[in-house]
Amino acid sequence: MARDIVFFLAPDDETAAAARLRGPAEAFESVTCHFIEPDSAIAEWDMYFEEPSADVPPVEQLLGWAWPEWVTAPLNDGVEVFALPQRLTRALANASSAEFEELAGRWTTRLWSQDGDDMTDDDLLAVLQGVARLAASAVNTGGGLYSWSF
Repeated sequence: MARDIVFFLAPDDETAAAARLRGPAEAFESVTCHFIEPDSAIAEWDMYFEEPSADVPPVEQLLGWAWPEWVTAPLNDGVEVFALPQRLTRALANASSAEFEELAGRWTTRLWSQDGDDMTDDDLLAVLQGVARLAASAVNTGGGLYSWSF
């Protein structure tokens, strides 16, 4: 499980990849959260917008979903950078409050069932809303939405 996760805007994959060693820090508009797996979160969000449901998907369905692409693969230090799919970025940018609430509830349920008391204490609805603001900026500027984790 990644300790620190930063969702951030960057103009392109090359710029996002350059953030690998130092992290996005202050250089990029970002949203930070802790103790989640960014790749499974991204896959779950994408699945939700493609096949909306308040129900937690079976783990086999989630594992069979298209997972995000690495911009930089993890090395021995565990740092990785993913690009969020463009269709997910558009979906997040255009989602309603009701969709965020339903997705946050579903995501919370899945994480609780997997992690129990070790689950993140971040407000997952606030994380989604923050990432959605980044997604809207990415759509408006033609940039990309990425996650950096360690």
